[in-house]
Amino acid sequence: MKRSFADLIVTPNVFFQQLMVEKENIRMPGLIVLAAGIIAAAYAYLIGGLTAKLMAGILPGLETIITLTSVIGAFIATFIIWILASGLFYAFSFAFGGKGQFNRMLEAVGYGYLPQVFGTIINLIVASVFLPRVIIPNLAAASAQDPQVMLDATKALMHDPAMMSLTQITSFVSIVFLLWSANIWIFGVKYSRGLSLRDAAICVLIPAVGYSLYSMYVLTVI
Repeated sequence: MKRSFADLIVTPNVFFQQLMVEKENIRMPGLIVLAAGIIAAAYAYLIGGLTAKLMAGILPGLETIITLTSVIGAFIATFIIWILASGLFYAFSFAFGGKGQFNRMLEAVGYGYLPQVFGTIINLIVASVFLPRVIIPNLAAASAQDPQVMLDATKALMHDPAMMSLTQITSFVSIVFLLWSANIWIFGVKYSRGLSLRDAAICVLIPAVGYSLYSMYVLTVI
């Protein structure tokens, strides 16, 4: 049965209802997560590059190491979060008598990653606008011997007006698109585990809203 991404976004209930009559296949969800991972890596390249420039004067080659670590870490983390989120929803669903294979849950959660692709693209654009305005503190090699100097420089970087605006905007965008994904995941969990809409919503919203509240709390203490 032919389905489209538009169906997934506009009518996720119908999308997953139709999906359940087919054998599970994580190829397309995997490609969606792969796209999210690539864009997240690009965003990490910009942010990691900023930190790398801060540390560039301390040790030769450190700039490259920091940038590569940021990029690879962001890419791998996307897949780890996909598996962890699927595991959480799968585990919570047992409390409501959920039945079904874990691969089906991976499939459903992977499809729900589609809004994350859009959200990360927006954050990438925002970062490209604000990062050139950030003033990077100048650290010399001798600063590596003084943890307080490095701490002060890091704080100055994080409290730079452009950096703070970037953090606030990207955090807000991330929360909005996470909740959009959560809406899709609810229907994915409902059909992949044979739950009621209410029970599926509980399984998804506990971790999703919990993470969103934590992200908002972090913003208040920056």
